[in-house]
Amino acid sequence: MSPGPVTAKGAATSRRILDAAVVEFAERGIAGARIDRITAAARTNKAQVYGYFGNKDGLFDAVIADRADQLMSVVAFDADDLPASAVAMYDANLRDPQLVRLLTWLRLERQPTGSLGRAADHESKLAGIARAQAAGRVRPGDPFDLFTLVLSMAFAWSAASIMHAATADEPDEDHERRRRLLAACVRDAVSPGTTAPD
Repeated sequence: MSPGPVTAKGAATSRRILDAAVVEFAERGIAGARIDRITAAARTNKAQVYGYFGNKDGLFDAVIADRADQLMSVVAFDADDLPASAVAMYDANLRDPQLVRLLTWLRLERQPTGSLGRAADHESKLAGIARAQAAGRVRPGDPFDLFTLVLSMAFAWSAASIMHAATADEPDEDHERRRRLLAACVRDAVSPGTTAPD
């Protein structure tokens, strides 16, 4: 696999491939996705896909990383305001539900147990939670477990929901009601007045 595109034209082609691949993988999963459909949508050829990404699995990994980077660039994480971070994640999932769909396929097809992210991806967030705990602003407990809980609450209405997957075209009052409930529940869950379970 190449280190990636080195020209502006190559970068544009790579971007088209990633954008086409996210649609294909989100809709059909890893096994169901077809490179032919991706190349047609991206207006390129298989040689470019394989040259930049190695194979279909490499392309899927690149799509996950790209979407996660995009999400983190628009969602500010604040360990001192976990309710606001959860609400921002709710809103981000409304705008772009594809990352959650991709992660669901990853869980179903590749990794049924364990953490989906690399530890390095969360280091700064976990360190922020640990600092907030040390300062008495966040309840005691394992920072990774608290982070997992907050994300799970934020994703309660996401594309992976077993109850209700929210969409951006639902009434504003529905989203406002959920945002208020989400913020209140996260606030209660991470309140420093709550003691860690034994």
